[in-house]
Amino acid sequence: MFDTVVKSVNNLLWGEGQVLIYILLFTGIWFSVRLKGIQIFKFKHMFSLLKGSSKCKKDDISSFQALCTGLCARVGTGNLAGVAVAISLGGSGAIFWMWVIAILGMATGFAESVLGQVYKVRDSGGEFRGGPAYYIQQGLGSRAFAIVFAACLFLGYGFTFSAMQTNTITDALNYAFEVPTFYSGLVITVLAGSIILGGFKAIARFAERVVPIMGIVFVLAAVIITIINFTQVPAMLKDIFLSAFGLQEAGAGIKNGIQRGLYSNEAGAGSVPHASASASPIPNHPVTQGYIQMLGVFFDTIVLCSCTAVIILLADVDISGEMEGIRLTQSAMTAHLAQGGVYFVAAAITLFAFTSVVANYAYAESNLHLFKLDNKVGRGIYTLLYLSMMLWGASATLKEVWDLADIALGLMTVVNVIAIILLTPTILSVTSDYHAQRDKGLDPEFKVKDVKVQGKCEDGIWD
Repeated sequence: MFDTVVKSVNNLLWGEGQVLIYILLFTGIWFSVRLKGIQIFKFKHMFSLLKGSSKCKKDDISSFQALCTGLCARVGTGNLAGVAVAISLGGSGAIFWMWVIAILGMATGFAESVLGQVYKVRDSGGEFRGGPAYYIQQGLGSRAFAIVFAACLFLGYGFTFSAMQTNTITDALNYAFEVPTFYSGLVITVLAGSIILGGFKAIARFAERVVPIMGIVFVLAAVIITIINFTQVPAMLKDIFLSAFGLQEAGAGIKNGIQRGLYSNEAGAGSVPHASASASPIPNHPVTQGYIQMLGVFFDTIVLCSCTAVIILLADVDISGEMEGIRLTQSAMTAHLAQGGVYFVAAAITLFAFTSVVANYAYAESNLHLFKLDNKVGRGIYTLLYLSMMLWGASATLKEVWDLADIALGLMTVVNVIAIILLTPTILSVTSDYHAQRDKGLDPEFKVKDVKVQGKCEDGIWD
């Protein structure tokens, strides 16, 4: 019965109903229009804010650390296994639709990250917390709606996603080195536990050190493979565009490209605002973090997912049309680098997915404050359940785990999208205030009394 319910809901959200595809396209277009193409016309400014993003107030988390934490969660199995799933089910045209949803998603990611900052709070330990549940409760005044989102978040990022990431790591290690999945899962669970027990700040410091290195190494590998196979690149690009609009392939390509694009960059899902809210940005304005997190969507999908696509499409491997995950990526890399390709992908997916496991914990943990459970007992119980799900995921089947991940992400997205569209007036007002101050030659500073926001911000946060 449970399996039937999961399949029915996923079919409505992702399958024949295609509810999420329409919702996400509408939301991306909505914010692209309302924010006047901010992801295109302010593209240069987005990068300029990186210069001072590593600075912050003492004992707080910097914008760069929050960006890396967001990328920790984004850059995972979606970039390696998810791209392979999209190509195996939707053909090369799925990559084009991944790009489309990423460009539109940059505006959506900006909007939700701004809200995460505007309505952030301080928890019992003095750290910033925030996210959709907080801006729903404070901005829209609906605690019931906030609890619905938090429940979806705990189902997804709190439990299911950790199992799915562990599943992909153990499968890759088993394929490359024949390591039994239970034992590799046990080691991963212990390592993750040693980091997450240090709290959000420890996770942010870990992300800041690891994410830049693993991103640069993976991009360099893709660039080298592209140079080696340079003569095949024009034919590959032609195939991507023709397949994207082909009569037979277009439907499957759109569905799988958008589905896996969302899963990878998470724009609109309501996950990244948790990382965004944790930062103490410089300039001290919510829009600063909106721009920084918008960069995360670009880097995750336009850069890293494209790298995986290039590796697969330039390889002489059979794409059967059956659902394939990380092993397709490993087979493609093997075609380029012989047996070393299997080891490279195994190492990459282990690192990518492991960082996701760590960041996913932080997202769900941020919502403990909402239920007054941000204490030793509440965190202890949640941590134990989280690590237990990781261990279970090590030996679960691929389809089981992906189905649960899809339903959790889908439900979160529906709730979050409704909230951010209803809070559009606040997003526009705060963004307008930021650019008005910049036009006057000022360093933007957010003062609640000067900006019209829906609901109310927590007292003292922006004083």
